[in-house]
Amino acid sequence: MNVYLIDGTYELFRHYYALPSAHDANGREVAAVRGVLASVLGMIKAGATHIAVATDHVIESFRNDLWADYKTSEGVEPELLAQFPLLEEVLSAAGVVVWPMVEFEADDALAAAATLAARDPNVEQVIICTPDKDLAQCVRGTRVVQLNRRTRVTIDEAGVVQKFGVTPKSIPDYLALVGDSADGYPGLQGWGAKSSAAVLAKFIHLESIPKDCREWRVNATNASALAATLCREWDNAILFRQLATLRTDIELFKNVDELRWNGPAPEFETIAGKLDAAVIQPRAGGTKPSR
Repeated sequence: MNVYLIDGTYELFRHYYALPSAHDANGREVAAVRGVLASVLGMIKAGATHIAVATDHVIESFRNDLWADYKTSEGVEPELLAQFPLLEEVLSAAGVVVWPMVEFEADDALAAAATLAARDPNVEQVIICTPDKDLAQCVRGTRVVQLNRRTRVTIDEAGVVQKFGVTPKSIPDYLALVGDSADGYPGLQGWGAKSSAAVLAKFIHLESIPKDCREWRVNATNASALAATLCREWDNAILFRQLATLRTDIELFKNVDELRWNGPAPEFETIAGKLDAAVIQPRAGGTKPSR
């Protein structure tokens, strides 16, 4: 049994910028929803039996209360935001389990679901479908992996180490140091990817990094300045790690069989027909890179 956990927010952004505009009979933009639906149904047709989609029903989350500059819905196209409820409705009608997140983020749902699914001895592999580097912290050996469906690249634990230079359990600490511009926190000045990886590969977590850089004995450029910055901005480092750490304590299901696809609901045919009838037209201003 393989369990597929899909980042619906990423997929909606990706399809919104990749596809030409399409409006239904009510004038609603539906191209991205059509694209995600076709993609998910394609996975089922290819053999996926246990599948769920997490979405950011509300872009803001509890993390906005922790850090004022954390990502918000500001600047996101209204036609894109308006498709989130529609996507959730359409996927549910298609018989797919959907988790619309409000207090937490879609990434938290994926992390929690991966943790729950991996506990089931009947599950052979959990595949987290997203390129988001936050989810690298959830990878475990070859049992819980991360799949970028756009590039068709799968990353297991060895792949995480090869890509970031640290093991999955150090990813939140790594992001705390280097920052994450997509999520809106800057990291610590001077702490680049190479230095952060070198230090954390040896010490694993922030608390284990010696204050005296002479004890590091790693290849880190300008280590004394890095050590001074870490001491000076320690509170921010801990806060950024909190922002980067995904919540796995959300109860989304009790049994993995709840994620089994058993076919669409009766109303799906009507909803799908309306989507199929949408009028396609070029998007004003062209397309942009997906988020």
